[in-house]
Amino acid sequence: MARKNDRRKTVAGRKGGKPRAGGAGVAKRAAPSGGAKAKPATAPAAPPPPKPARFFVMPAETEDVVKALELAASRGLPWLLLGLGSNLLVKDGGFPGVVIRLGKGIDKFEMKGATAIVGAGLPTPLLARRTAEAGFAGVERFIGIPGTVGGGVFMNAGAHGAEFAEVLTECTVMDARGKIRQIPRKQISFKYRASNLGNVVVLEAKLALIEEPPAKLKEVQGRLFRWRKAGTPFDLPCCGSVFKNPSGTRTAGMLIDECGLKGFTIGGAQVSPLHANYIVNTGTASASDVLKVIEHVRKTVAKRTGVELELEVKVIGA
Repeated sequence: MARKNDRRKTVAGRKGGKPRAGGAGVAKRAAPSGGAKAKPATAPAAPPPPKPARFFVMPAETEDVVKALELAASRGLPWLLLGLGSNLLVKDGGFPGVVIRLGKGIDKFEMKGATAIVGAGLPTPLLARRTAEAGFAGVERFIGIPGTVGGGVFMNAGAHGAEFAEVLTECTVMDARGKIRQIPRKQISFKYRASNLGNVVVLEAKLALIEEPPAKLKEVQGRLFRWRKAGTPFDLPCCGSVFKNPSGTRTAGMLIDECGLKGFTIGGAQVSPLHANYIVNTGTASASDVLKVIEHVRKTVAKRTGVELELEVKVIGA
């Protein structure tokens, strides 16, 4: 927690006055975040609450992102770009730098013909719904991806056989010095859940779509959403799919299930009984608990199947 004499920094270019707590464009002492959320320290048998980031910034516009990067540079701090926090696990020591949360203000959506021009802060499910309602296919299968467009482009997110690499034609990025440039798709190397974009902030993406009747797309999305809801443990806190699917016919979840690890628990972290590639917080999990479960699962699967599971979730912090 911040001490009483800690000062918050305004990075939105507002004149004087006190920054609005939680407002866009404000760098403030961050609340704990990440896949594992501990109960308050007063709760019986609960682990200590995780530490926050040094600063948490919510840009209201592109210029605020520049100021957030300047804040990090001026203090010699690392920075982290955050969308909705999916596929992210923050260690219990917190993040010792500046977290930049893209959302409102950097979430534009515009259709120009069959091209969608989308802000990085737009939630991916909302992108899927809006394009489907407009009668354009290409990202309708993203309806259940719990993240934002910026993060989706950066890590080449996908679902049900579709991924961002298939529809992206260009993305606008900002480097650590605040310089903005456009990168055409042909200059980006994508692979499964990864890209070579490097140390940049994705600000905007252009996506090439195909005309399709809205009713047909709505039917597809309804079916996929029902399937995902029935087989995904989103009723409990989790950090998304933990492992990448290996090559071959068996998914990471199948391999973990074959090893009898559904329900395996350390502290408050549990391999979901519903889907083995998710680790859920049953109420008192620390990030340390989650990491211990991850390590046990990896070792067990490697020993019994010979497959080395690779993390899809990104682990950050101290």
